[in-house]
Amino acid sequence: MPTIHEELNRRQLLYSLLMPVMNLYVPGLDKGKGLYFLFIKAETKTPGGLLARPVLTSYYKSDHFKSRPYDPFNVYTSPNETILCPDSIQSMYAQMLCGLIMREEVLRVGAVFASGLLKAIRFLQVNWKQFAHDIETGTLNPKVTDPSVRECMSKILKPNPELAAFITKECSEENWECIITRIWPNTKYLDVIVTGAMAQYIPTLEYYSGGLPMACTMYASSECYFGLNLKPMCKPSEVSYTIMPNMAYFEFLPHDDSSGLVDLADLEVGKEYELIVTTYAGLCRYRVGDILRVTGFHNAAPQFRFIRRKNVLLSIDFDKTDESELQQAIENASVLLKEFNTSVVEYTSYADTKQIPGHYVIYWELFVKDAANGPTDEVLSQCCFQMEESLNVVYRQCRVADSIGPLEIRVVKNGTFEELMDYAISRGASINQYKVPRCVSFTPIMELLDSRVVSKHFSPALPHWTPERRR
Repeated sequence: MPTIHEELNRRQLLYSLLMPVMNLYVPGLDKGKGLYFLFIKAETKTPGGLLARPVLTSYYKSDHFKSRPYDPFNVYTSPNETILCPDSIQSMYAQMLCGLIMREEVLRVGAVFASGLLKAIRFLQVNWKQFAHDIETGTLNPKVTDPSVRECMSKILKPNPELAAFITKECSEENWECIITRIWPNTKYLDVIVTGAMAQYIPTLEYYSGGLPMACTMYASSECYFGLNLKPMCKPSEVSYTIMPNMAYFEFLPHDDSSGLVDLADLEVGKEYELIVTTYAGLCRYRVGDILRVTGFHNAAPQFRFIRRKNVLLSIDFDKTDESELQQAIENASVLLKEFNTSVVEYTSYADTKQIPGHYVIYWELFVKDAANGPTDEVLSQCCFQMEESLNVVYRQCRVADSIGPLEIRVVKNGTFEELMDYAISRGASINQYKVPRCVSFTPIMELLDSRVVSKHFSPALPHWTPERRR
């Protein structure tokens, strides 16, 4: 996406508004620090010689971030050197270690997306013994080789046997429920995006945090930064963003009809629109691909709820299943798992057309609190059926007409989706902006998923469908 230097000034202005808004709802944020897991990605160049890098890397490497003035409301536990380390593993290690050392000062914990915060928790699960050793001895793991990171950590890391013993006690237990508030007891909220596809992570974050509020503060993309959530402590399902009209020129394409573009000032509450932007950096009437619903107004400025990304589909025949429908179907099916203290940690899907008829394949990674009382094969088959019952009428019609086969759930080993993320990052994805793809078709990814399958389950019956009578 094209950008220009002055765009950083505009984005910095939006960042500068985040904490003043948050401070209206959460007092005392100037009395501590934020534990944020932030990363950069290596830069490349286009064939024409232009610098190419993720938007967040551009911001973190700019003077706007590196030379930002001191703000007591916006102090991080992570030194700039750890964030700017190009090795994401060394960066994660150093940032988590800083967070553990300053655990009493942490007032908020976050990452760009919910998936990034969960990856950090998983990293702690795997490496806590080494963290405890480093803290006890005051020496940094030799696997962290970046000179600037080692230098800055030498000023922070001192022998602390008492803290090391505490980390060992908390992390050696099998039960990691409320681990965030156990280790960082003064945490007031999680700062993560949990709208859209990220809503899938809400139950897992609630488990690890003990139900801490989740603040979705800002709405942005690589193309343009859009606006703010002026009520950041609301429930994730109620998040609405107020678009800042000075960030770009905004137009909207009504999603339910073929009428022309609508200006920002002419939107109607309750209607859904596709977002169109013309940016200062050169994009002209660019279709971002986000579907938004107008929820109200702040003064005269319309407010929006993010509904879904457009055209994320599964399709076998005439059916078309988008991301929000798939998400809702999985949520409905997950209800059957509650009595077994089991939840869906992560999922993706693909349309299997190798056989006739083709069928939907849904990969589930499950979190089972009590392995001795996990869901049975019959229950998981009923989950398949419940998903089909939750899908749209065209899908169910095609199933009854036998043009689509029974929906299949493939349960994968724990940690599979972390491996999927690591694979994507090894191929160049940004650790900051990585999102689990909700539909996959890339052969190596499907091979990775299939190699981790522990059980397969199919819908045992046809979903309900009756033809509508014509008048």
